[in-house]
Amino acid sequence: MSATRAVVLPAGMQVERRKHARKWPMTVLGVVFLAIMVFPVYWMINSSLQSNSGAANTEWFPFHPTLAGYEAAIQQQGANLVTSLIVSVSAVLLTIVVATPAAYGLARFKMRGMTVFVFVLLITQMIPTIVIANALYALFNDWGLLNSYLGLILADSAVQVPFAIILMRAFMASIPQSLVEAALVDGANNFRAFLSIVVPISRNAIITAALFTFLGAWGDFLFALTLTSTPAVRPITLGIYNYIGANVSQWGPVMATAVIASVPAGVLLIIAQKYIAAGALGGAIK
Repeated sequence: MSATRAVVLPAGMQVERRKHARKWPMTVLGVVFLAIMVFPVYWMINSSLQSNSGAANTEWFPFHPTLAGYEAAIQQQGANLVTSLIVSVSAVLLTIVVATPAAYGLARFKMRGMTVFVFVLLITQMIPTIVIANALYALFNDWGLLNSYLGLILADSAVQVPFAIILMRAFMASIPQSLVEAALVDGANNFRAFLSIVVPISRNAIITAALFTFLGAWGDFLFALTLTSTPAVRPITLGIYNYIGANVSQWGPVMATAVIASVPAGVLLIIAQKYIAAGALGGAIK
């Protein structure tokens, strides 16, 4: 007779097997969630490569891809893309110029009412954008800033400056005061110490604030809809909105425009992802 021998694994291997077995359900669940999130992007690219792609007859895969939709999108929406680039880049520059010294002042100098001021900045993040757009419409109408690049730049910056200040203030508060004091002892004034010491050290936070400002201005729709009414100054978001109404049966050019509009934001996110992580978390580590 042959006896059946039970193989007993070491305790360490048993623990590893149990951990490995528990990882599989989470991995499958993660893949499912990822597929759900990525599917709209795939469908956008898929539809942009198909000719005569309506909402009901779009194939699941572009077996006969064509770039006709991209040619039409560039020809008809190229000016709107340029407008969005001008407005977004200008809003970034204005926001950084205003928010960086303001954040440093709030982080370094202790004054009465500072806590209240920071609280007001937080409150501004809770105001709906449509409320701000309606208020700015009446103001810009009096100032003659409707249907202008400057109006859109000021509107986008007005929304992004408080967030940029809050983000950079948290980072600058973690900078050792001894570095700034050493520059002051060497003869530099506060402004020179700010430019030579604080700004280089805060590079990650500044880049993070600049990127979020660009994304906010690039994806803005309410300000564009409220403050502009002519094709001469029309961001790409409003262009896509008007484009859909004229191409309800031809989604190829519409989706191609959406793909082109997604490229700048996607490229910036890929390039600046390490700065985003460092800038967003830097203020929490002292």
